[in-house]
Amino acid sequence: MFKKEKIKDLHYSVNGVITADELQNAADEILTEYGKKAKMPGFRPGHIPLSILRQKYNASAMSEAIEKLMNNDLNKYVAEKNIRLAGAPRADLSKWEMGQDAEYSMEFDILPTLPAIDLEKITVTKKTATVEKSEVEKSLENIRKSRSIAEKQPDDYVAQNGDTAVIDFKGFVGDEAFEGGAAEKHHLVLGSGAFIPGFEDQVVGHKSGDEFDVNVKFPSDYHAENLAGKDARFAVKVHEVRKHQLPELNDELAKSVGHESVEKLREHIQNILTEQYNEASQREMRNELLDVLADKVKLDLPETLVAQEYNMAKQEHDRTSKANSDAKWDEKQERRDAERRVKLGLILAEWGTQNKVEVTRDDLQQAVWAEASRYPDPKQVFDFYNKNQNALAMLRGMIFERKALDAMLTHVKTKEKVVKPEELFKQADVH
Repeated sequence: MFKKEKIKDLHYSVNGVITADELQNAADEILTEYGKKAKMPGFRPGHIPLSILRQKYNASAMSEAIEKLMNNDLNKYVAEKNIRLAGAPRADLSKWEMGQDAEYSMEFDILPTLPAIDLEKITVTKKTATVEKSEVEKSLENIRKSRSIAEKQPDDYVAQNGDTAVIDFKGFVGDEAFEGGAAEKHHLVLGSGAFIPGFEDQVVGHKSGDEFDVNVKFPSDYHAENLAGKDARFAVKVHEVRKHQLPELNDELAKSVGHESVEKLREHIQNILTEQYNEASQREMRNELLDVLADKVKLDLPETLVAQEYNMAKQEHDRTSKANSDAKWDEKQERRDAERRVKLGLILAEWGTQNKVEVTRDDLQQAVWAEASRYPDPKQVFDFYNKNQNALAMLRGMIFERKALDAMLTHVKTKEKVVKPEELFKQADVH
Protein backbone atom coordinates (compact mmCIF):
# COMPACT_ATOMS: atom_id res chain seq x y z
CA MET A 1 0.00 0.00 0.00
CA PHE A 2 0.98 3.64 -0.27
CA LYS A 3 3.24 5.02 2.47
CA LYS A 4 2.40 8.70 2.05
CA GLU A 5 -0.44 10.69 0.63
CA LYS A 6 -1.13 14.35 -0.08
CA ILE A 7 -4.66 15.37 -0.94
CA LYS A 8 -5.79 18.76 -2.22
CA ASP A 9 -9.40 18.95 -3.34
CA LEU A 10 -9.66 16.39 -6.16
CA HIS A 11 -5.91 16.04 -6.69
CA TYR A 12 -4.04 13.18 -5.03
CA SER A 13 -0.28 12.69 -4.73
CA VAL A 14 0.84 9.36 -3.20
CA ASN A 15 4.09 7.49 -2.63
CA GLY A 16 4.62 3.75 -2.51
CA VAL A 17 7.37 1.18 -2.17
CA ILE A 18 7.65 -2.26 -3.73
CA THR A 19 10.41 -4.32 -2.14
CA ALA A 20 13.00 -5.97 -4.34
CA ASP A 21 11.81 -9.40 -3.19
CA GLU A 22 8.16 -8.62 -4.02
CA LEU A 23 9.21 -7.34 -7.39
CA GLN A 24 11.36 -10.35 -8.26
CA ASN A 25 8.63 -12.77 -7.11
CA ALA A 26 6.10 -11.04 -9.35
CA ALA A 27 8.58 -11.04 -12.24
CA ASP A 28 9.24 -14.75 -11.69
CA GLU A 29 5.50 -15.48 -11.90
CA ILE A 30 5.41 -13.66 -15.23
CA LEU A 31 8.50 -15.51 -16.45
CA THR A 32 7.04 -18.86 -15.39
CA GLU A 33 3.87 -18.21 -17.37
CA TYR A 34 5.93 -17.15 -20.36
CA GLY A 35 8.11 -20.23 -20.05
CA LYS A 36 5.11 -22.54 -20.50
CA LYS A 37 4.86 -21.49 -24.15
CA ALA A 38 8.33 -20.16 -24.98
CA LYS A 39 10.56 -22.03 -27.41
CA MET A 40 14.30 -22.13 -26.79
CA PRO A 41 16.96 -24.37 -28.39
CA GLY A 42 17.92 -27.29 -26.15
CA PHE A 43 14.77 -27.15 -24.00
CA ARG A 44 11.30 -28.62 -24.29
CA PRO A 45 8.41 -26.11 -24.03
CA GLY A 46 7.50 -25.70 -20.37
CA HIS A 47 10.83 -27.05 -19.13
CA ILE A 48 13.06 -23.98 -19.49
CA PRO A 49 14.79 -23.28 -16.12
CA LEU A 50 13.76 -20.06 -14.41
CA SER A 51 17.41 -18.99 -14.23
CA ILE A 52 17.68 -19.18 -18.02
CA LEU A 53 14.44 -17.23 -18.47
CA ARG A 54 15.75 -14.56 -16.09
CA GLN A 55 18.94 -14.13 -18.08
CA LYS A 56 17.03 -13.40 -21.27
CA TYR A 57 13.72 -11.83 -20.24
CA ASN A 58 14.11 -10.49 -16.67
CA ALA A 59 14.18 -6.80 -17.62
CA SER A 60 10.96 -7.11 -19.61
CA ALA A 61 9.29 -9.13 -16.83
CA MET A 62 10.41 -6.59 -14.22
CA SER A 63 8.79 -3.76 -16.18
CA GLU A 64 5.54 -5.68 -16.43
CA ALA A 65 5.71 -6.66 -12.75
CA ILE A 66 6.22 -3.06 -11.59
CA GLU A 67 3.21 -1.88 -13.57
CA LYS A 68 1.11 -4.75 -12.22
CA LEU A 69 2.09 -4.16 -8.57
CA MET A 70 1.64 -0.37 -8.80
CA ASN A 71 -1.83 -0.92 -10.29
CA ASN A 72 -2.63 -3.38 -7.49
CA ASP A 73 -1.66 -0.74 -4.91
CA LEU A 74 -3.74 1.88 -6.70
CA ASN A 75 -6.80 -0.37 -7.00
CA LYS A 76 -6.67 -1.23 -3.27
CA TYR A 77 -6.29 2.43 -2.38
CA VAL A 78 -9.18 3.52 -4.61
CA ALA A 79 -11.44 0.80 -3.17
CA GLU A 80 -10.48 1.67 0.42
CA LYS A 81 -11.07 5.39 -0.09
CA ASN A 82 -14.22 4.77 -2.17
CA ILE A 83 -13.07 7.18 -4.88
CA ARG A 84 -13.07 7.08 -8.69
CA LEU A 85 -10.25 8.14 -10.97
CA ALA A 86 -10.85 11.01 -13.40
CA GLY A 87 -8.15 9.77 -15.75
CA ALA A 88 -4.98 7.74 -16.05
CA PRO A 89 -2.52 8.35 -13.16
CA ARG A 90 0.95 9.79 -13.79
CA ALA A 91 3.61 7.58 -12.22
CA ASP A 92 7.27 8.45 -11.54
CA LEU A 93 9.78 5.62 -11.06
CA SER A 94 12.84 7.52 -12.26
CA LYS A 95 15.08 6.68 -9.28
CA TRP A 96 14.62 2.91 -9.39
CA GLU A 97 17.51 0.60 -10.33
CA MET A 98 17.38 -3.13 -11.01
CA GLY A 99 17.73 -5.19 -7.82
CA GLN A 100 16.62 -2.39 -5.50
CA ASP A 101 13.34 -1.58 -3.81
CA ALA A 102 11.13 0.36 -6.19
CA GLU A 103 10.14 3.69 -4.64
CA TYR A 104 7.60 5.50 -6.76
CA SER A 105 5.19 8.41 -6.74
CA MET A 106 1.82 8.67 -8.41
CA GLU A 107 -0.47 11.62 -9.10
CA PHE A 108 -4.07 11.54 -10.21
CA ASP A 109 -7.37 13.40 -10.05
CA ILE A 110 -10.60 11.85 -8.83
CA LEU A 111 -14.19 12.40 -9.90
CA PRO A 112 -16.28 14.64 -7.65
CA THR A 113 -19.38 13.48 -5.82
CA LEU A 114 -22.51 14.86 -7.46
CA PRO A 115 -24.54 16.92 -4.97
CA ALA A 116 -28.26 16.29 -4.68
CA ILE A 117 -30.18 18.14 -7.41
CA ASP A 118 -33.79 19.01 -6.61
CA LEU A 119 -35.17 19.05 -10.15
CA GLU A 120 -38.68 19.79 -8.92
CA LYS A 121 -37.51 23.28 -7.92
CA ILE A 122 -36.39 24.03 -11.48
CA THR A 123 -38.79 25.60 -14.00
CA VAL A 124 -38.14 25.70 -17.76
CA THR A 125 -40.15 27.22 -20.60
CA LYS A 126 -41.96 24.87 -22.95
CA LYS A 127 -42.46 26.66 -26.27
CA THR A 128 -45.35 25.48 -28.39
CA ALA A 129 -46.31 26.36 -31.96
CA THR A 130 -49.22 25.49 -34.21
CA VAL A 131 -48.57 23.80 -37.54
CA GLU A 132 -49.85 26.24 -40.14
CA LYS A 133 -51.75 25.15 -43.25
CA SER A 134 -49.13 26.80 -45.48
CA GLU A 135 -46.45 24.47 -44.07
CA VAL A 136 -48.53 21.41 -44.90
CA GLU A 137 -49.12 22.69 -48.43
CA LYS A 138 -45.40 23.37 -48.85
CA SER A 139 -44.68 19.75 -47.88
CA LEU A 140 -47.27 18.54 -50.38
CA GLU A 141 -45.55 20.60 -53.06
CA ASN A 142 -42.23 18.96 -52.15
CA ILE A 143 -43.85 15.54 -52.56
CA ARG A 144 -45.07 16.57 -56.02
CA LYS A 145 -41.50 17.62 -56.87
CA SER A 146 -40.14 14.29 -55.62
CA ARG A 147 -42.59 12.44 -57.87
CA SER A 148 -42.02 14.66 -60.86
CA ILE A 149 -41.09 13.23 -64.25
CA ALA A 150 -37.77 14.51 -65.54
CA GLU A 151 -38.03 15.04 -69.28
CA LYS A 152 -34.89 15.33 -71.38
CA GLN A 153 -34.46 18.81 -72.87
CA PRO A 154 -32.93 19.86 -76.25
CA ASP A 155 -29.13 20.16 -76.35
CA ASP A 156 -29.28 23.97 -76.35
CA TYR A 157 -31.41 24.09 -73.15
CA VAL A 158 -29.57 25.82 -70.28
CA ALA A 159 -29.77 24.13 -66.86
CA GLN A 160 -31.68 25.94 -64.09
CA ASN A 161 -32.27 25.30 -60.40
CA GLY A 162 -34.79 22.51 -60.05
CA ASP A 163 -33.57 20.69 -63.17
CA THR A 164 -31.69 17.38 -63.11
CA ALA A 165 -28.26 17.38 -64.71
CA VAL A 166 -26.86 13.99 -65.75
CA ILE A 167 -23.14 14.42 -65.21
CA ASP A 168 -19.76 12.74 -64.96
CA PHE A 169 -17.46 14.20 -62.34
CA LYS A 170 -14.04 13.54 -60.87
CA GLY A 171 -12.64 15.37 -57.84
CA PHE A 172 -9.07 16.48 -57.21
CA VAL A 173 -7.26 18.07 -54.28
CA GLY A 174 -4.27 19.68 -55.92
CA ASP A 175 -3.31 17.26 -58.69
CA GLU A 176 -4.39 14.15 -56.77
CA ALA A 177 -7.78 12.49 -57.34
CA PHE A 178 -9.41 11.49 -54.03
CA GLU A 179 -11.34 8.36 -53.15
CA GLY A 180 -15.12 8.58 -53.47
CA GLY A 181 -14.94 11.77 -55.53
CA ALA A 182 -15.90 10.40 -58.93
CA ALA A 183 -19.04 9.12 -60.67
CA GLU A 184 -20.44 8.66 -64.16
CA LYS A 185 -23.97 9.50 -65.37
CA HIS A 186 -24.87 10.83 -61.91
CA HIS A 187 -28.33 12.43 -61.67
CA LEU A 188 -27.95 15.67 -59.72
CA VAL A 189 -30.96 17.81 -58.85
CA LEU A 190 -29.69 21.38 -59.03
CA GLY A 191 -30.53 23.47 -55.98
CA SER A 192 -31.17 20.40 -53.82
CA GLY A 193 -28.07 20.92 -51.67
CA ALA A 194 -27.14 17.26 -52.15
CA PHE A 195 -23.51 18.16 -52.97
CA ILE A 196 -21.11 20.35 -51.04
CA PRO A 197 -21.88 24.11 -51.09
CA GLY A 198 -21.06 25.82 -54.37
CA PHE A 199 -21.02 22.71 -56.58
CA GLU A 200 -24.57 22.85 -57.89
CA ASP A 201 -24.48 26.63 -58.42
CA GLN A 202 -21.63 26.17 -60.88
CA VAL A 203 -23.53 23.57 -62.92
CA VAL A 204 -26.48 25.94 -63.37
CA GLY A 205 -26.18 27.76 -66.71
CA HIS A 206 -24.54 24.87 -68.54
CA LYS A 207 -26.06 22.69 -71.23
CA SER A 208 -25.67 19.21 -72.70
CA GLY A 209 -22.13 18.51 -73.93
CA ASP A 210 -20.43 21.15 -71.76
CA GLU A 211 -17.17 20.18 -70.03
CA PHE A 212 -15.85 22.45 -67.30
CA ASP A 213 -14.28 22.65 -63.82
CA VAL A 214 -16.15 23.26 -60.58
CA ASN A 215 -14.04 24.79 -57.78
CA VAL A 216 -15.27 24.39 -54.21
CA LYS A 217 -14.06 24.13 -50.61
CA PHE A 218 -15.08 21.20 -48.40
CA PRO A 219 -16.78 22.24 -45.11
CA SER A 220 -14.41 22.33 -42.13
CA ASP A 221 -16.64 19.79 -40.33
CA TYR A 222 -16.75 17.36 -43.27
CA HIS A 223 -16.79 13.76 -41.97
CA ALA A 224 -13.77 12.72 -44.07
CA GLU A 225 -10.89 14.40 -42.21
CA ASN A 226 -8.53 14.18 -45.19
CA LEU A 227 -10.93 16.47 -47.13
CA ALA A 228 -12.27 18.77 -44.40
CA GLY A 229 -11.52 22.42 -45.16
CA LYS A 230 -9.64 21.57 -48.37
CA ASP A 231 -9.98 23.35 -51.74
CA ALA A 232 -11.07 20.92 -54.45
CA ARG A 233 -11.55 20.92 -58.21
CA PHE A 234 -14.10 18.73 -59.97
CA ALA A 235 -13.83 18.00 -63.69
CA VAL A 236 -17.46 17.88 -64.87
CA LYS A 237 -19.14 16.78 -68.09
CA VAL A 238 -22.87 17.32 -68.71
CA HIS A 239 -24.51 14.51 -70.69
CA GLU A 240 -28.07 15.86 -70.62
CA VAL A 241 -30.40 18.19 -68.73
CA ARG A 242 -33.87 17.14 -67.65
CA LYS A 243 -36.75 19.41 -66.63
CA HIS A 244 -39.25 18.21 -64.06
CA GLN A 245 -42.97 18.01 -64.79
CA LEU A 246 -45.06 17.94 -61.60
CA PRO A 247 -47.89 15.40 -61.20
CA GLU A 248 -51.41 16.46 -60.20
CA LEU A 249 -52.18 16.64 -56.47
CA ASN A 250 -54.77 13.87 -56.27
CA ASP A 251 -55.53 10.57 -54.54
CA GLU A 252 -53.41 8.69 -57.07
CA LEU A 253 -50.38 10.71 -55.99
CA ALA A 254 -51.23 10.09 -52.33
CA LYS A 255 -51.42 6.33 -52.94
CA SER A 256 -48.01 6.39 -54.62
CA VAL A 257 -46.52 7.50 -51.28
CA GLY A 258 -48.51 5.03 -49.16
CA HIS A 259 -51.70 6.90 -48.22
CA GLU A 260 -55.34 6.36 -49.15
CA SER A 261 -56.12 9.91 -50.18
CA VAL A 262 -54.86 13.47 -50.26
CA GLU A 263 -56.63 14.15 -46.97
CA LYS A 264 -54.92 11.18 -45.28
CA LEU A 265 -51.62 12.41 -46.68
CA ARG A 266 -52.30 15.87 -45.24
CA GLU A 267 -53.00 14.31 -41.83
CA HIS A 268 -49.72 12.40 -42.02
CA ILE A 269 -47.78 15.55 -42.89
CA GLN A 270 -49.52 17.40 -40.06
CA ASN A 271 -48.40 14.70 -37.62
CA ILE A 272 -44.80 14.71 -38.90
CA LEU A 273 -44.54 18.50 -38.60
CA THR A 274 -46.05 18.36 -35.13
CA GLU A 275 -43.36 15.85 -34.11
CA GLN A 276 -40.68 18.17 -35.50
CA TYR A 277 -42.11 21.12 -33.55
CA ASN A 278 -42.22 19.01 -30.39
CA GLU A 279 -38.60 17.94 -30.86
CA ALA A 280 -37.54 21.57 -31.40
CA SER A 281 -39.41 22.54 -28.23
CA GLN A 282 -37.70 19.69 -26.36
CA ARG A 283 -34.34 20.89 -27.65
CA GLU A 284 -35.02 24.38 -26.31
CA MET A 285 -35.92 22.93 -22.90
CA ARG A 286 -32.73 20.84 -22.87
CA ASN A 287 -30.66 23.95 -23.51
CA GLU A 288 -32.44 25.92 -20.81
CA LEU A 289 -31.98 23.11 -18.30
CA LEU A 290 -28.27 22.92 -19.17
CA ASP A 291 -27.95 26.65 -18.45
CA VAL A 292 -29.60 26.16 -15.06
CA LEU A 293 -27.41 23.18 -14.16
CA ALA A 294 -24.24 25.01 -15.22
CA ASP A 295 -25.21 28.03 -13.14
CA LYS A 296 -26.75 26.48 -10.02
CA VAL A 297 -24.94 23.19 -9.36
CA LYS A 298 -21.71 23.63 -7.39
CA LEU A 299 -19.13 21.06 -8.39
CA ASP A 300 -15.34 20.82 -8.07
CA LEU A 301 -13.79 19.90 -11.41
CA PRO A 302 -10.84 17.55 -12.02
CA GLU A 303 -8.09 19.58 -13.66
CA THR A 304 -7.17 16.51 -15.73
CA LEU A 305 -10.53 16.56 -17.49
CA VAL A 306 -10.62 20.35 -17.90
CA ALA A 307 -7.13 20.37 -19.45
CA GLN A 308 -8.08 17.49 -21.74
CA GLU A 309 -11.24 19.28 -22.91
CA TYR A 310 -9.36 22.56 -23.39
CA ASN A 311 -6.59 20.89 -25.40
CA MET A 312 -9.09 19.09 -27.64
CA ALA A 313 -10.82 22.40 -28.39
CA LYS A 314 -7.44 24.03 -29.10
CA GLN A 315 -6.46 21.26 -31.50
CA GLU A 316 -9.79 21.59 -33.33
CA HIS A 317 -9.34 25.36 -33.50
CA ASP A 318 -5.83 25.01 -34.89
CA ARG A 319 -7.07 22.56 -37.50
CA THR A 320 -10.02 24.68 -38.67
CA SER A 321 -8.16 28.00 -38.45
CA LYS A 322 -6.03 26.90 -41.39
CA ALA A 323 -9.15 27.31 -43.51
CA ASN A 324 -10.42 30.35 -41.60
CA SER A 325 -7.72 32.89 -40.86
CA ASP A 326 -10.22 35.11 -38.98
CA ALA A 327 -10.72 32.50 -36.24
CA LYS A 328 -9.35 33.87 -32.94
CA TRP A 329 -8.51 31.94 -29.78
CA ASP A 330 -9.69 33.52 -26.51
CA GLU A 331 -7.87 31.55 -23.80
CA LYS A 332 -10.02 32.77 -20.89
CA GLN A 333 -13.31 32.18 -22.67
CA GLU A 334 -12.20 28.80 -24.00
CA ARG A 335 -11.11 27.81 -20.49
CA ARG A 336 -14.57 28.77 -19.16
CA ASP A 337 -16.22 26.84 -21.99
CA ALA A 338 -14.08 23.78 -21.24
CA GLU A 339 -15.02 23.96 -17.56
CA ARG A 340 -18.70 24.23 -18.49
CA ARG A 341 -18.54 21.20 -20.79
CA VAL A 342 -16.72 19.11 -18.18
CA LYS A 343 -19.15 20.18 -15.45
CA LEU A 344 -22.24 19.37 -17.50
CA GLY A 345 -20.70 16.13 -18.72
CA LEU A 346 -20.03 15.00 -15.14
CA ILE A 347 -23.52 15.98 -13.99
CA LEU A 348 -25.25 14.16 -16.84
CA ALA A 349 -22.99 11.10 -16.60
CA GLU A 350 -23.48 10.74 -12.84
CA TRP A 351 -27.21 11.53 -12.78
CA GLY A 352 -27.83 9.32 -15.83
CA THR A 353 -25.95 6.40 -14.29
CA GLN A 354 -27.73 6.79 -10.96
CA ASN A 355 -31.09 6.80 -12.76
CA LYS A 356 -30.26 3.87 -15.07
CA VAL A 357 -30.21 5.75 -18.38
CA GLU A 358 -29.02 3.42 -21.15
CA VAL A 359 -28.05 3.77 -24.81
CA THR A 360 -29.50 0.87 -26.78
CA ARG A 361 -28.20 -0.58 -30.02
CA ASP A 362 -31.24 0.90 -31.78
CA ASP A 363 -30.38 4.35 -30.38
CA LEU A 364 -26.91 4.10 -31.85
CA GLN A 365 -28.08 2.77 -35.23
CA GLN A 366 -30.68 5.53 -35.59
CA ALA A 367 -28.07 8.20 -34.82
CA VAL A 368 -25.64 6.83 -37.43
CA TRP A 369 -28.45 6.60 -40.01
CA ALA A 370 -29.51 10.18 -39.24
CA GLU A 371 -25.98 11.49 -39.79
CA ALA A 372 -25.43 9.38 -42.90
CA SER A 373 -28.60 10.78 -44.50
CA ARG A 374 -26.99 14.24 -44.53
CA TYR A 375 -24.27 13.20 -46.98
CA PRO A 376 -24.34 12.32 -50.69
CA ASP A 377 -22.55 9.02 -50.01
CA PRO A 378 -23.96 7.48 -46.77
CA LYS A 379 -21.58 4.52 -47.07
CA GLN A 380 -18.64 6.77 -46.21
CA VAL A 381 -20.30 7.63 -42.88
CA PHE A 382 -21.00 3.97 -42.06
CA ASP A 383 -17.41 3.04 -42.93
CA PHE A 384 -16.11 5.91 -40.79
CA TYR A 385 -17.91 4.68 -37.68
CA ASN A 386 -17.09 1.02 -38.36
CA LYS A 387 -13.39 1.86 -38.50
CA ASN A 388 -13.31 4.50 -35.77
CA GLN A 389 -14.40 3.15 -32.39
CA ASN A 390 -13.45 6.40 -30.64
CA ALA A 391 -15.91 8.31 -32.82
CA LEU A 392 -18.57 5.70 -32.10
CA ALA A 393 -17.91 6.04 -28.36
CA MET A 394 -18.26 9.84 -28.64
CA LEU A 395 -21.56 9.40 -30.48
CA ARG A 396 -22.75 7.01 -27.76
CA GLY A 397 -21.81 9.62 -25.14
CA MET A 398 -23.79 12.33 -26.93
CA ILE A 399 -26.86 10.08 -27.08
CA PHE A 400 -26.46 9.22 -23.39
CA GLU A 401 -26.34 12.91 -22.43
CA ARG A 402 -29.42 13.70 -24.50
CA LYS A 403 -31.37 10.81 -22.95
CA ALA A 404 -30.23 11.85 -19.47
CA LEU A 405 -31.43 15.41 -20.13
CA ASP A 406 -34.79 14.14 -21.39
CA ALA A 407 -35.14 12.01 -18.27
CA MET A 408 -34.32 15.03 -16.09
CA LEU A 409 -36.95 17.09 -17.90
CA THR A 410 -39.65 14.69 -16.74
CA HIS A 411 -38.96 15.90 -13.18
CA VAL A 412 -38.80 19.69 -13.68
CA LYS A 413 -41.70 22.11 -13.77
CA THR A 414 -42.67 23.71 -17.08
CA LYS A 415 -44.45 26.89 -18.10
CA GLU A 416 -45.92 27.00 -21.60
CA LYS A 417 -45.33 29.81 -24.07
CA VAL A 418 -46.97 29.97 -27.49
CA VAL A 419 -44.53 31.09 -30.18
CA LYS A 420 -44.29 31.26 -33.95
CA PRO A 421 -42.75 28.14 -35.59
CA GLU A 422 -39.59 29.96 -36.68
CA GLU A 423 -38.75 30.79 -33.05
CA LEU A 424 -38.48 27.08 -32.29
CA PHE A 425 -35.71 26.64 -34.82
CA LYS A 426 -33.49 29.62 -33.96
CA GLN A 427 -31.21 27.78 -31.55
CA ALA A 428 -28.69 25.07 -32.35
CA ASP A 429 -28.89 21.66 -30.68
CA VAL A 430 -27.80 20.94 -27.10
CA HIS A 431 -24.75 23.05 -26.18
